[in-house]
Amino acid sequence: MQSVNWLSLCVLSVVTGCSNADITPVSGDSAAHVADAQYVVGAEPSGAISVGEARQSVEDEQTVTLVGTIGGSSKPFVDGLAAFTIVDPQVPSCSADEGCPTPWDYCCTQDQVKDNIATVKIVDESQQPVADDARNLLGVKELSTVVVQGKAQRDNQGNLTVAASKIFVRPGE
Repeated sequence: MQSVNWLSLCVLSVVTGCSNADITPVSGDSAAHVADAQYVVGAEPSGAISVGEARQSVEDEQTVTLVGTIGGSSKPFVDGLAAFTIVDPQVPSCSADEGCPTPWDYCCTQDQVKDNIATVKIVDESQQPVADDARNLLGVKELSTVVVQGKAQRDNQGNLTVAASKIFVRPGE
C-alpha cells in the first residue's frame, strides 16, 4: 500500500508540474491536499439529475450523472474504499441549532433519506473499486456537494449504486 501511495505521489508531482487545470486544491482542518486528477474533473458534467429522480427513473447498467450531498448516515464514507453515500440536495440536512452534532446524518429528516440516497463507488478503468479513502482521493468531506458520472447498479431491493469514474466537487459546498 505504501508503494502505491508513493507511486501516486510521483504521478501527481509529474501531473502538477505540467498542468494543474483539472486538479482541484482543497483545504480543510488538516493540511491542504490535492484531489486525484484521474477521477476529479475540472468542469461540472452537464445533465445531472437529483438522487431522488435517479432512484425513480434510472435503470440498471444505465450511464447516469447525479448530483448529491455526501451524507445520509453518521459515517457516509466506506473505510478502505473510495466509496460514500450521497443524498438528494432537496433533502435538508440538520443544522447545529437543532442540536445535531452530525448534520450529515440527516437525523431531522431521516424519513426523507430512504428514497433519496445513493451509494457512489469510484472505480478504475477495469471497473474495480478504488482502494483508497474518498476524502483523500477527492478532497471531500461530509456535506460536500458532488456531481458523479458512471454506471448505475441496482440491487434486489432497488437501492442505487453508481460505479463512478468522473467526479466534480462543487466549490464551497
